[in-house]
Amino acid sequence: MPDYRKTAQALARLTPLQHKVTQESATERPFDNAFNDHHEPGLYVDIVSGEPLFTSLDKFDSHCGWPSFSKPADAENVIERHDASHGMLRTEVRSRHADSHLGHVFDDGPRDRGGLRYCINSASLRFIALADLEKEGYGEYRLLFHDHP
Repeated sequence: MPDYRKTAQALARLTPLQHKVTQESATERPFDNAFNDHHEPGLYVDIVSGEPLFTSLDKFDSHCGWPSFSKPADAENVIERHDASHGMLRTEVRSRHADSHLGHVFDDGPRDRGGLRYCINSASLRFIALADLEKEGYGEYRLLFHDHP
């Protein structure tokens, strides 16, 4: 099993925005982020630890300005916490191994996909293209994409 964790080296590689989002629970600007309009097949992993979080198969356009997913690729890697910040009651989602702030989950997602919308900051994610899954060490996730060459 891979060793997904937060290290000083991983934190040192973060951009100021990635650090602010993942370590200080900030939110990036809507519509002005790397993966909102991203449609390439592949896997989204935690920018700090590399733990698998979401796949392009579960990504959908929610028109909210941030990448949205109907479910995690590996539910064990995404934990939920009660969040009462900013005068709102929400459910925050964080990565299990790096404890990175990812975003929030809402119950207004597509009903035919379970009804959830994981609204995630692009700054908390690293994308691994389908063609690169093997060489990046995520070969077991290739099976999820059985309809893709």
